[in-house]
Amino acid sequence: MAHELPFRFFDCDNHYYEALDAFTRHIEPEYRKRAMQWAEIEGKTRLLVGGKVNRFIPKPTFDPVARPGVMDEYFRGRNPKSADPSGLFGELEPIRAEYRDRDARLAVMDEQGMEACLMLPTLGVGMEVALSHDIPALTAAFRAFNRWLDEDWGFAYRNRIFAAPYITLADPDNAVRELEWALGRDARFVVMIPGPVLTERGSRAPGDPMFDGFWRLANDAGITVAYHGGETHYTKFLTEWGEKSFTEAFRATAFRGLVSAEPMHDTIASHLSLGLFHRFPNLRTASIEIGSAWVFHLFEKLAKSYGQVPHLYPEDPRDTFRRHVWVSPFYEDELADLLRLVGADRILMGSDWPHVEGLADPASYIKDLRNFDYTPEECETVMRANGWALATRRPA
Repeated sequence: MAHELPFRFFDCDNHYYEALDAFTRHIEPEYRKRAMQWAEIEGKTRLLVGGKVNRFIPKPTFDPVARPGVMDEYFRGRNPKSADPSGLFGELEPIRAEYRDRDARLAVMDEQGMEACLMLPTLGVGMEVALSHDIPALTAAFRAFNRWLDEDWGFAYRNRIFAAPYITLADPDNAVRELEWALGRDARFVVMIPGPVLTERGSRAPGDPMFDGFWRLANDAGITVAYHGGETHYTKFLTEWGEKSFTEAFRATAFRGLVSAEPMHDTIASHLSLGLFHRFPNLRTASIEIGSAWVFHLFEKLAKSYGQVPHLYPEDPRDTFRRHVWVSPFYEDELADLLRLVGADRILMGSDWPHVEGLADPASYIKDLRNFDYTPEECETVMRANGWALATRRPA
């Protein structure tokens, strides 16, 4: 597909598979047994988080691993074999160099026609909740993770691979220090999970003024704060419906795909209601691998709320959203309606490569845009210009 594109593209949803020592290489000694450890249990290598076996990823060593895009049809809503999702992985293969080595990845990106990418965690987005009971260990684990990430990938490697350090707001002072450290290493993005934040003072909205030190620094530096799907504190609500209190990849019940609890929806709703974007008018946020269905639901609620209580908003909150929020939809989403709702300059291309639920050929994303009648100019805006805009610091 790459040769069919009249431009090289910027993929806003690329992933590495973490090295085995991603959380342990740089961990402070006093936290070794309280954060992440590897153990052999009944002949299998297991990841322990806070002393408990963690099942967020079935095979967290990632070796062997499934091929990119093998579940494309499943995520488009087609499962002709009526198979259990875990049975659709096909034959696993040894981990490829480009999943863990940045120079090998650049060579593959050249073959794909990919000019640059936002590089994001696979395992990392499932770890915060597992350590939320021990905030010192949680912050230590991600300090270690970010130093591994800087060492193995870099935050702006050759101005093409933009790996995003993971920031938890659980300790507001630590979040500021981590962002200051990352900015000193040319970070253009940071990544976090949506939903409420569990702090030493209890659960708080991420837009609560107690976190303003972090948001002010992000605002002034002109970076992009990316929210990525993962294990969030919303999982605990599922236990009220008889579900498990944790996420286990590809072992979800039908109800999990139908339940309406949506942390990204509520995170942006909270930001808007708390006036975060008006306190920090240079702030840019992006929603990655969460889809776009939540955007339509939120806009419906914002229209009604603004009609009922306009005095609670400085302006129509839908206009605020359009200035401060970028959305990477699932390629199987209703892309035409999203275009009408937020405009081409707020939509991000994301292939999720090399994950099984992503595209085997990232450049083929353009086929879905064309199927929804995006013009050539709109295709290039979504697949190239917007990514570069967010990867370029815009100091206040």
